[in-house]
Amino acid sequence: MSTISRRTVLSSAAATAALGAVSACSTGGSGGRSGSGGQAGDGAVPAAPAKSTAKGTPIGDGSTADTGPQPNQPKPEKLKPGEAPPQFVVFSWDGAGGTDDGQFSRFLKLAQEHKAAMTFFLSGIYALPKDKSNLYHPPKHSVGASDIPFLSEGAVKSTLKLISQAWLAGHEIGTHFNGHFCSTRSDGNGVNKWTPEDWENEIQQAVGFVTQWKTNTGFTDVDPLPFDYKKELIGGRTPCLEGQKALLPTAAKLGWKYDASSPGGLQIWPQKVQDGKIWDFPLQGMPFPGHNFQVLSMDYNILANQSGGSTKGDPAKYDAWRTQARDAYLAGFNRAYTTNRAPVFIGNHFEQWNGGIYMDAVEMTVKEIAGKPDVRLVSFRQLVEWLEVQDQSTLRKLRTLGVGQAPAGGWQSFLGTAG
Repeated sequence: MSTISRRTVLSSAAATAALGAVSACSTGGSGGRSGSGGQAGDGAVPAAPAKSTAKGTPIGDGSTADTGPQPNQPKPEKLKPGEAPPQFVVFSWDGAGGTDDGQFSRFLKLAQEHKAAMTFFLSGIYALPKDKSNLYHPPKHSVGASDIPFLSEGAVKSTLKLISQAWLAGHEIGTHFNGHFCSTRSDGNGVNKWTPEDWENEIQQAVGFVTQWKTNTGFTDVDPLPFDYKKELIGGRTPCLEGQKALLPTAAKLGWKYDASSPGGLQIWPQKVQDGKIWDFPLQGMPFPGHNFQVLSMDYNILANQSGGSTKGDPAKYDAWRTQARDAYLAGFNRAYTTNRAPVFIGNHFEQWNGGIYMDAVEMTVKEIAGKPDVRLVSFRQLVEWLEVQDQSTLRKLRTLGVGQAPAGGWQSFLGTAG
């Protein structure tokens, strides 16, 4: 396929006019995930804690197990008066399936090399093989319907193993829900029309697919996931960045801590919504090199502005587009790092759009910023934990800083009495 599947592709002009351009999950061809439902594999899995059953206590049907506190978690510390805040950067991944493109393994290895934590938003149906699709009852759609593909048995097994490896390495496992229904469908029947009750139904199913994969698949050659997903799940990102308004009451009801579904956010310090119950972590507008407008901090939105939504644009432009994508991420990072230190949020998909240039751009960005003073590559969960140990007066002060606004008189003066 040459375009993002099952959606009306945004023209470059339309995408530039609104930072809220939808995100994408591809379903087909060499430009995205395998059109046959994904193959077994995902490349060579790097050496890391692989077994999760040695000390685990099985939960439910044994699809998951309690293996104790998650490894490799930093202890959040309160800022001292006058101390500069860290520069947090969250790389997150929508879908997070173990298909045959090798991207999941690639970025686990990269994260390990650079001591980074990331957030992987798992699509629940990626734990459900294609031949069991009738177990999914999506809200407002027919049984088994989905706008992203169900995976092959081999790809489901690979996904489960990689999710286990990711959690043991210290990464967060969130949710990207299930069927990925966008408002750009020909019938307009997307998640933007869902009610809070619809979202609760969808979440229950997503969690059920992950926590009952043994029952649903019959697999006997895959270890349990080494965590209690019902406890670990504290946030997600909606398909196409749509439907957040109706999701938030359900997220608060379920005790979630954050939502990362809002498009078109600014590079300022985040705040809570839904009566102060949910941290709002939007994708953000970043400077777009060579243009006088900003682009949303997600691979698809950069693509929409470069190749008009086609995942197979002009190969002669790949090198320039790769550089432009990297430079957009770095421009967003540097604007925050040198001024207000607002957390930077970068969203991605495991994909090979336009020859894989966006995956390369993310890797180059990680290598460029990791190790810089005060920079912390964290998951959304870890960011929440840091925010929630800070004094409210400090956070209020930080939120007074606009986009690209450095603290007057420096951090020592600006936060000298904030706490």
